[in-house]
This record gives sequence, C-alpha cells and structure tokens, in this order.
Amino acid sequence: MADQEQKALQLIAEAEKKLKSSKGLFNSLFGGGGSKQEDACDLYVRAANAFKMAKKWPQAGKAFEEAALLQIALGSKHEGATHYVEAGNCYRKADANAAVSAIHKAIEIYTDMGRFNIAAKHHITVAEIYENELSDMEKAVQNYEQAADYYKGEESNSSANKCLLKVAQFSATLENYEKAIEIYEQVAVSSMDNSLLKYSAKDHFFRASICHLCMDTANATLAVTKYEEMFPAFADSRECKLVKKLLEAIEAENVDQFTEVLKEYDSISRLDPFLTTLLVRVKKQLSAEPDLC
Repeated sequence: MADQEQKALQLIAEAEKKLKSSKGLFNSLFGGGGSKQEDACDLYVRAANAFKMAKKWPQAGKAFEEAALLQIALGSKHEGATHYVEAGNCYRKADANAAVSAIHKAIEIYTDMGRFNIAAKHHITVAEIYENELSDMEKAVQNYEQAADYYKGEESNSSANKCLLKVAQFSATLENYEKAIEIYEQVAVSSMDNSLLKYSAKDHFFRASICHLCMDTANATLAVTKYEEMFPAFADSRECKLVKKLLEAIEAENVDQFTEVLKEYDSISRLDPFLTTLLVRVKKQLSAEPDLC
C-alpha cells in the first residue's frame, strides 16, 4: 500500500511538471500546451487510482478533481463530469461534505449539457449521502425532489415516483403530513392508471391514511371514504380495515384496543419501521388526551 502511495505522489509530481512546461513561451506560440495538459490529466487519473489502491481516499478525490478541471479546460465536459463523480465516490469514504461538493459540480455540468436523467441519478446519490452519512433529512428531501423534477421532465415517471415516495416518507417523518399525503395520493392515482403498478396504489392510500391519523380523526375518516370510492380494491384490503379499526379505538379513546388492533395486524403483515414510527406518535397522542369525564 505504501508503494502505491509513493507511486501516486510521483505521478502527481510528473503531472505538475507537465502543466508547468505547457505554460512556457514556446508552447504558447506554437500551441503545444494541449497535448501536455492531456498527458497531465492521464497522470492525475493514474495517481488517483494508485491512491485508491493505497486507500488514501481524500488524496484520490483531489487527484480526480484535478483531472476534471483539466478535462473541462480541454473542452471535454462529459469527461470532466465523470471525474467529478469519481472524486465524489472517493471522498464519500472519508469526507461526506467533500463528496457532496464534488458530485454537485458534476450535476452542474450534466444539467448544462441537458443530460437530466444522469443529473437526477446523481441527485439521488447526494440525497443518500445526506440521508445516511450526514443525517440531514431536509437536504435529502431537496435532492430527491430535484431528481423527481428532472425525471418528470424526461418522462421517466416511474423513477420520478420512486423519488417522490422518499420525499413523502421524509416529510411525514419531519411531521409535514400535508405534503406527504399530497404525494402519496398523487402517486396512488398515477399507479391506478398503470396495470403493472395498480396493486401498489393500495399501499400508497394506506400510508396517506396513516398520515391523516397523525393529524386528526375527522379528516382521516373522510380520507378513507374518499380512497375507497377512488379505488374499490382498497376498501377490501386488510390495510383499510386496519385504519378503520384504529379510528374506532381512537374515537373510543381506548389505548388498549388501539394496541391490540395493531398487534393483531402485525402478527400477519409486519409493519415497516416508518409506519411503526407514525403509529407510535398516534398512540402517544391518544394516551395524552385528557379524560373528559
């Protein structure tokens, strides 16, 4: 590993020497600087790969960024963007903020080139970094939303909906239930029109119903009725029956009944952590309600 690091440092020195010589008077007069910049770029890429083998991730990222700058100067925007993405992948193993910065540079190039599907893909990567490494859900939401916008513009509706569902989940987690409900309903309606996705509409209406429960029971009851009318298959589902039983427990102000209903459902169909979190909130609200007697 030490040998690879030493090799990388030597390649960096060679690249810097090439760049210095490309700026000489002879090259400026006779146009020989471009080939030396290309050589330097290749050297930086080789250095970056050597740093990767040595597991020197920040140094590898920096070398890829130097290669990106040279490619852009040479007019090769796509190659430059590719190197910024590679830099981001390296930085991600050591410095998440540096990874975000590098990938955003790639995104700027791709959007400038009109490559919106690729830009969207990298916005998802940035969103995942904010979600998993930096624990910043608001910035994760921003990047998932931007990815969804780009996918929609390119008529990649399935990919857009996947991003929007992440936005809905994080919005509900951040207690922005109205936004989550709007997205779940929107995706449910678009799924109803697609024979391959029709079955998933039931789950989206279910999640919207649970978000309504987090707000108030009156609106939740109205919403469930609306969803049943919009999508009759939802009315016959276990999910719909669960929501109705939970509403009965809430109206009866019976925490034990609420718990028992959930336990019975969960014994057959496991609730995922996100829904469990929301339902725990509903239960706490129910437990905290003052006794009117």
